Amino acid sequence: MDFVKRNLDYFWPALGFVAVLVSFWLLFREFRGQSLGPGLIAAFKAIPPHRYFLAFGATVVAYVALAYYDWIALLHLDVRHISWRFIAACSFTTYALSHNIGASVFSGAMVRYRAYATKGLSAAQVAVLVAICSLTFVLGELLVGGYALMARPNALAQLDDFLPAFLTDPSTGRILGVACLGAVAVYVAGALIKLPTLSFFGVQISYPRPGIVLRQLIAAPAEILGAAGIIFYALPQTGNPGFLVVVAVFIISFSAALASNAPGGLGVFELVFLKSMPGAPHDGVLAALLLFRLLYLLIPLGIAIFIVLGFERRQLAEAIEHHHHKAGEKGDARTSEKLK
Repeated sequence: MDFVKRNLDYFWPALGFVAVLVSFWLLFREFRGQSLGPGLIAAFKAIPPHRYFLAFGATVVAYVALAYYDWIALLHLDVRHISWRFIAACSFTTYALSHNIGASVFSGAMVRYRAYATKGLSAAQVAVLVAICSLTFVLGELLVGGYALMARPNALAQLDDFLPAFLTDPSTGRILGVACLGAVAVYVAGALIKLPTLSFFGVQISYPRPGIVLRQLIAAPAEILGAAGIIFYALPQTGNPGFLVVVAVFIISFSAALASNAPGGLGVFELVFLKSMPGAPHDGVLAALLLFRLLYLLIPLGIAIFIVLGFERRQLAEAIEHHHHKAGEKGDARTSEKLK
């Protein structure tokens, strides 16, 4: 066991450096062979400067809300000794890597465990943290998507190439909207009536308190609206179906991309979105999607690489120092025994 524990101190930094190499490969693959045709260049130039600024602001809102996800989950676990700076860095790195690598629940859990284990969290606590973060995201989809379908029941008509006719009917949109909002209401009711704690395989799972639920209902819509806002602000005015429709299509497109487990949802996300905007110029929609991928996926991935490198360098240095200290203690002990 000592051998395993001793080598784990080196295994995790090595895994971190492997993640960095994979990230570099993803960036290389993303940009390899990419070229901007005259139509795309014109589409990017057609986006007003203030819209670029708004898209960047929407990106910041989305990532601050994602950091709030982790903070909410830690509050649920009653863990309060971790600084906001560490939480924000961990959340940013987690989502930047998992969104690009794919299999986001698994890859996100690995990144979070690596980071939060250094702060004393157990594997069971990290598992609950990941579950709360995932639940927060689903709540946001239900709340925002339900409201969008209630306000714009014909929003699903944008996806008539992908969905059966009965799903794109406005009456079906209203029903789905009511069902989504009803599911959120049931979840809130569970917090208000204080459902009991459950136990699975020895792990205690308590229902979120009303204060936690309230925070979830603030953070999740902020993240989804921020991410969808990046695309909305970059879309051309011609054929733009409006913010609520863009949000509804974004939720479906992003969910499909996550379900595909493709790195960055590459291809899946763009295909659904392009098909759902038949009235907008193709190059204009593609430019908006590329800007989204740049701001929400690729630039964060590049920053996350340096965060991981810095973190793993520090952890490796600490592991080496710790082992040298242990070796020194053993050497002193053997010298003391000989003197006796």
